[in-house]
Amino acid sequence: MLHLTENPILLDRQYFVKSRDGVYRNAQILETRENLDAPEEGELLRSTQIQYYVHYTGLNRRLDEWVDASRIDTSQGCLADKNFENDFAQISHDDPFRKVTRNLKRKHDEINHVQKPYAELDPASAALEKEYESITKVKYIDCVQFGKYEIDCWYFSPYPEDYGKCPKLWVCEYCLKYTKCVSTYRNHLYSCKARQPPGVEIYRDGNISVYEVDGTEHKLYCQNLCLLAKLFLDHKTLYFDVEPFLFYVLTEVDKYGAHVVGYFSKEKVSPEGNNVACIMTLPPFQRRGFGKFLISFSYELSKRQGVIGSPEKPLSDLGKLSYRSYWLWVILDRLGKNSQSIKELSQETSICQADIVLSLQSLNMVKYWKGQHVICVTPRVIQEHSSHFPSPRLVVKPNLLKWNPNQPSATQQSRGKIS
Repeated sequence: MLHLTENPILLDRQYFVKSRDGVYRNAQILETRENLDAPEEGELLRSTQIQYYVHYTGLNRRLDEWVDASRIDTSQGCLADKNFENDFAQISHDDPFRKVTRNLKRKHDEINHVQKPYAELDPASAALEKEYESITKVKYIDCVQFGKYEIDCWYFSPYPEDYGKCPKLWVCEYCLKYTKCVSTYRNHLYSCKARQPPGVEIYRDGNISVYEVDGTEHKLYCQNLCLLAKLFLDHKTLYFDVEPFLFYVLTEVDKYGAHVVGYFSKEKVSPEGNNVACIMTLPPFQRRGFGKFLISFSYELSKRQGVIGSPEKPLSDLGKLSYRSYWLWVILDRLGKNSQSIKELSQETSICQADIVLSLQSLNMVKYWKGQHVICVTPRVIQEHSSHFPSPRLVVKPNLLKWNPNQPSATQQSRGKIS
């Protein structure tokens, strides 16, 4: 155990801080607050009455957290400010394995949620990124009670007034009303009549259901959905101006009602051709196939409309992994059945050509020849790669989709509840 001295802990300085995995990491102190948790019986009041919000240098802000002073090593004073370095940075430019190492570093960064340095961004993007981080740098809400789940929050969300600085929020899983007091929450559950999202059910397969919710028709619900989603998404700017969007809410249905699993939103009219503005699966339901189901559902809507779609950029780190995996599964499945050009793949799948090229480049399966990208692949290579991108656990069944693309919104056609 490190011996911690009585040196003061200063804001905007760096120290070694014990992270969740028990490893001491270089971290910056961003903010302080009073610890609302009472000490255990027999424990003396000490510096743990104050908590410190820390950002671990070089890691995604999702891992930022409030820590007690006992987890901060002040024995060496504050550390000199310096950029995060790791073992990969020590590779010589002349190393013959530099390309391989670069690929390993990219995988390492994705898995460990390493943020992209400002130096790698263009000046305008870097300035916007710094401004955004300064506004959202501190995550005040530690967790939310959502139905039977207590969910640890990942990022800042602009809940109004003092709700946004409450360590825990209680959120109704049906109407998404939020409270900061458990007694108020329980009273609300007793009186709340909602048992499903508003809008219209447009898809049902067993206990899986999708509702289309119009941001104009159900403004408060969609605003609350965006605020909830922001707790688990870093780059998201849509909170209150929801009228231009449609929301497709994925639920699991049981005898008590339809429980929200995740959702995606899309502009009613997108000049850029985006078929998704924002997409999120709640943490308790991740790694169960719901994310790829939502992605597949968005492309099914694009197919019904007869358009080519692409998600709005930039994607989150988890979004990039999910989309890349989905795109490659679709592309390899089509290539395994017959030889196609990039244009034909795009028309058949509704995936834009740029996303197809990007996906194939990640597997070195496309070359630039005579002014255009050409797929260069053998059946054996397709078979080898396909094993790494298996079929999703949940598959959208187009015949179960009750949705007419010629209508502006299913909600405008029927405002009643679907039994």
